[in-house]
Amino acid sequence: SHADSPVILKILQNWVPRVSHYFDKEHYTYVGHQIVIQESIEHFGAVVWPGALALSQYLESNQEQFNLKDKKVLEIGAGTGLVSIVACILGAYVTATDLPEVLENLSYNISRNTQNMNMHTPEVRKLVWGEGLNEDFPVSTYHYDFILATDVVYHHAALDPLLATMAYFCKPGTVLLWANKFRFSTDYEFLEKLCNIFNTTILAEFPESNVKLLKATVREN
Repeated sequence: SHADSPVILKILQNWVPRVSHYFDKEHYTYVGHQIVIQESIEHFGAVVWPGALALSQYLESNQEQFNLKDKKVLEIGAGTGLVSIVACILGAYVTATDLPEVLENLSYNISRNTQNMNMHTPEVRKLVWGEGLNEDFPVSTYHYDFILATDVVYHHAALDPLLATMAYFCKPGTVLLWANKFRFSTDYEFLEKLCNIFNTTILAEFPESNVKLLKATVREN
């Protein structure tokens, strides 16, 4: 039906002219807040990719459909932390996770953009896809309302562990929101695998950026 077809959107230029002259900082505005993101040249995960902009914009524009207030939100592959910061501003209890080498820059960005604000204090934790999930995030303790993932699928060897991680955290009642640039056959193969496991809907497409935003929920038999 028409209601199920994705909306076609454009990634808005939500960043504002640079106040600082350093090349490594980007300034964005979401939900009425200026967000300053420090990128890191050493690490692939520490650059703001288009999927992060697409999901941030979508969350800002669809607060009634996806109300994050007081919800438990886990971001996997958080990178620079932009999406987690936006979720935080929207009132969520956020846990931002990534590989150990990214955590220092991630923590810096998240703390500088959320301190002294009237919001739930976000948490930053190590999460290596597919590793130690039962130990670090036991099901008995951790249940998330939303799993957020942007730009997590590209040419890397961890696609199966990534899918296993999504499956681990996506419990009945959990909504996975995944935004990604689709360029390679591997991207579409991952999507196909995701569709085999979850109920999947394309919420939005950003054709100029080749980004699709998907919602996935666990199949309840």
